[in-house]
Amino acid sequence: MALPDAAYDPFERGRFPVGVRTIEALDSGRNRLFNCEIWYPATVAHAGEDLAFETQDAFSVPNRNEQRRQAAVRNVAAERGNYPLVVFSHASAFHRRGGTFLCTHLASHGYVVAALDHSEVVAPELSPKQNETDEQKAARWDEAIASRVPDVRFLLDQLVDSPLPIGGIAIDVDAIGIVGHSFGGWTALAVPEVDARIRAVVALAPAGSSKPRPGILPVKLTFAWGRDVPTLYLVAENDVALPLSGMYELFERTKSRKQMVVLRRADHAHFMDNVEHEHETMRALPLPPELAYLKNEMRPIGELCSGESANLFVRGLAVCHLDAFLKRKRPAQDLLASNIQSELSKRSIDAFLHNSSSTQSYQPTKSP
Repeated sequence: MALPDAAYDPFERGRFPVGVRTIEALDSGRNRLFNCEIWYPATVAHAGEDLAFETQDAFSVPNRNEQRRQAAVRNVAAERGNYPLVVFSHASAFHRRGGTFLCTHLASHGYVVAALDHSEVVAPELSPKQNETDEQKAARWDEAIASRVPDVRFLLDQLVDSPLPIGGIAIDVDAIGIVGHSFGGWTALAVPEVDARIRAVVALAPAGSSKPRPGILPVKLTFAWGRDVPTLYLVAENDVALPLSGMYELFERTKSRKQMVVLRRADHAHFMDNVEHEHETMRALPLPPELAYLKNEMRPIGELCSGESANLFVRGLAVCHLDAFLKRKRPAQDLLASNIQSELSKRSIDAFLHNSSSTQSYQPTKSP
């Protein structure tokens, strides 16, 4: 059985220990084999193992000589139950385990969370080629963009239409959400246009504004969802690649209930694992000419908020949003109706709400 409930606090680790499993899924129509990560609530027998260095899962970072750990235990027994599902979509040039700080946190709060390496990671024809012309590069990225939404729909089909490869777990098909960062944030906002299974969205510094900066993918959004899909935007005040002005534009174009919270002194990497490392790695990378401005404009990490604070910001608000709109949990609804900025300040998180004429409509109808 699960550990006992405590007072509701989405910022704290949930009551479930977390298990993780990797599966392969073949999309025969596109001839693509996807590696998929699934995080899930584990039995109480594994309590603490997901947080202990000796027992938690370790993995290699693709294309890097790095080993990392995540707050989950590999291939352990699941806590039986019917759970909401959250899909996580990773940023470009990244991978399915790029946000384990959030995926494991969600699973600890009673969600099944799933992520795959998107097509640009697994499909050989979408890999960069030597001596690639600008036209060939643009065509390759057009195909990568066109693959993103089908990737998510394929993953949903695998998890919803077929028995999960984890004994004792079922998916609540009326409680499916999506979270994504950057290119993955655009993906999270694009999927509801064509898939009615999505009931809630969390967009982390998403791409998709009408005026992208040089070298940033020119992805488009219609927001023609045809229904209300409550959406939470979590964005960074000092995002060089995807500036705040573009976030405001996307927010205003979103026709559903919505909320935006802006993390002060934060840049684009503040929504990833290992924030400090990823931010400084980006500043040190040899970038193509069209992206050289990134290194010139990005502030040193010492001038920005800590990764610990950023991860806490994302974890707590994402869980609260999904709890309120997928689980209809009254304590989450009450927190959303309170002074969120004050709640963040209590946890030493410096953030502010983006005011909008439609902000009030974000509040869910409270459950009995």
